Amino acid sequence: MTDFRALTIRQPWAGAIAHQTKRVENRTWKLPAKHEGARILIHAGAQLDRNAQIYGPHFGAYSAVVAVATISGCHWSDEWQCCGNWAFEKSYHWTLDDVIALPEPVPAKGRLGIWTPDADLLTAVTAQLALAGAE
Repeated sequence: MTDFRALTIRQPWAGAIAHQTKRVENRTWKLPAKHEGARILIHAGAQLDRNAQIYGPHFGAYSAVVAVATISGCHWSDEWQCCGNWAFEKSYHWTLDDVIALPEPVPAKGRLGIWTPDADLLTAVTAQLALAGAE
């Protein structure tokens, strides 16, 4: 897990990635090519997206890593829902595969953009992946 990066996503979207079927992350900026195909920690931000509805109790984790995923691609779209119900128009769609929800959220302070987690956070996430049977 030494090459892992992390991405902070506001709730309820981080929880929808971890526990439902959200497999596209909408961004205003293009995914840097070096991150395509990379495993990434999905970090739930400290704040709720006020434009979103809360769908259930599993969205309660804030300021914590809640899942691990692979960024499998990125494309721009002018169309609404071009690659699923979660895809917004006029945005970059980062497609996510191989999502593994952590059994317990791992507390961590997030950052803007794609960031590098420290060794302690990676150790804690690795332990959670082992509990999930996905190490």
